[in-house]
Amino acid sequence: MVETVTAKPFVKVHPFYRMKSTPTAIVIGAGIAGLASAIRLAVQGMEVTVFEKNGYPGGKLSHFSSNGYQFDAGPSLFTQPGHIEDLFALAGEPIETYFRYRKMPVSCHYFYEDGTEVTAYADRDLFDQELVKKLGERPGTLQRYLKRSENIYRDIGSVFLNHSLHRKATLFKANILRALKAIRWPYLFRTMHQLNAKYFRNPKTVQLFNRYATYNGSNPYQAPGMLSLIPHLEHNEGSFYPAGGMISITHALYRLAEKKGVRFCLNTPVERIIHNEGVVQGVVANGENIPADIVVSNMDVYFTYRHLLRDIYRAEKILKQERSSSALIFYWGIRKEFSQLGLHNIFFAKDYQAEFDHLFRLKQLYPDPTVYINITSKCEPGLQAPEGAENWFVMVNAPANVGQDWALYREQYRSAVIAKLSRLLQTDIEPLIETEEVLDPVLIESRTASYMGSLYGTSSNSRMAAFLRHPNFSSAVSGLYFVGGSVHPGGGIPLCLQSARIMSEMVEKDRK
Repeated sequence: MVETVTAKPFVKVHPFYRMKSTPTAIVIGAGIAGLASAIRLAVQGMEVTVFEKNGYPGGKLSHFSSNGYQFDAGPSLFTQPGHIEDLFALAGEPIETYFRYRKMPVSCHYFYEDGTEVTAYADRDLFDQELVKKLGERPGTLQRYLKRSENIYRDIGSVFLNHSLHRKATLFKANILRALKAIRWPYLFRTMHQLNAKYFRNPKTVQLFNRYATYNGSNPYQAPGMLSLIPHLEHNEGSFYPAGGMISITHALYRLAEKKGVRFCLNTPVERIIHNEGVVQGVVANGENIPADIVVSNMDVYFTYRHLLRDIYRAEKILKQERSSSALIFYWGIRKEFSQLGLHNIFFAKDYQAEFDHLFRLKQLYPDPTVYINITSKCEPGLQAPEGAENWFVMVNAPANVGQDWALYREQYRSAVIAKLSRLLQTDIEPLIETEEVLDPVLIESRTASYMGSLYGTSSNSRMAAFLRHPNFSSAVSGLYFVGGSVHPGGGIPLCLQSARIMSEMVEKDRK
């Protein structure tokens, strides 16, 4: 059942907006896609107001400190900085005034249960040699794999990630014919695991490249081989570290938005999107009707339909798609330095397939989880943690929230993680934990409005997943648009920034 929300009489000073000749836009949510959207619309000459329910911008890309330790609360991997550079170039502002970053010489450190350690060097020749030496791969196999990954991204991925899949006009702009010609059987009809197993001889190498399915919350044993384009971003283009940690991305975009005249209303949740006869009218916030020519939702698309539009039918339709995985994160201040660790570190589960079976089919804790540790103090010692200590962002993949006992899961995951790290690092970890905070799927949902705590909205565990993601516009309400990880083209910082660009191009075209 769809409830049409009509406007009440406007109150206070808000009619002032309608009297202006300057077009107005409201952005719901100050996540990374919301910030980028606000900047792009302001550059188009629109008067932009951003409403954010939290008292801080950034959404998942937030930060906190505890006992002298600094923690990025959300995303920890920074790739494709060109998307941020594009925003500053578009706004005519020098990026170096707001934001600095550097390329990392090592992508990740990998640890296996049998004691094998692999360093994924940014230099592909060194990484290839490492795989030959440590895992017995044939020389040049990595180079061929990454070249194929680059080709998939260039010929297929970039077309579908840079353009809307839901408007014919934008598809004509894209080189869709080239993309369709480049699609091969294995990309769609083999799973990511099957494709990787054809390339590499050692199961450890296969596991290493299977993990890239988690970059959009998916299962490598179900997701199509097309996802093998993801390693291109990290191993061909590189991974980077922003000075000051990931929160500096939020700070830079927030400052840029303010410089371009964007108005922020923090601690101000939107209660309703107003629309009448298929045209958006504005929003309700603090019990007041606030008009706008366009509205952009950076909120999870399910919650947008369920709570802001009261459109139960479309909300339930979205739930027909499988949700992505979530995460359970421990923020630990560790009173010791570990020389064998770097910025990014992975401690693999022994049985990777069983872990994903628990995540997606059973929706249960897996007793031997893969553990990811991000340590920004490796890049800024003395700034991110006290001298002689490290700030550990410790994350395990978790199922989406379907009512599990998360208090119990917290304790079980904590015990499993400490046991695993103590074993593989040959050090008793628990006595070294000086400060601790925890984030689970329930808290992720409440803080970031990510339904079921799913980090990326829907998973990519089917061949048609890319086409089933919600478009960046509403087909039912003119002037309503969508950005962020729950809509096209997907989750993660680069794709969220892409969604803002796709949306803004639509708005510019629609306004003309």
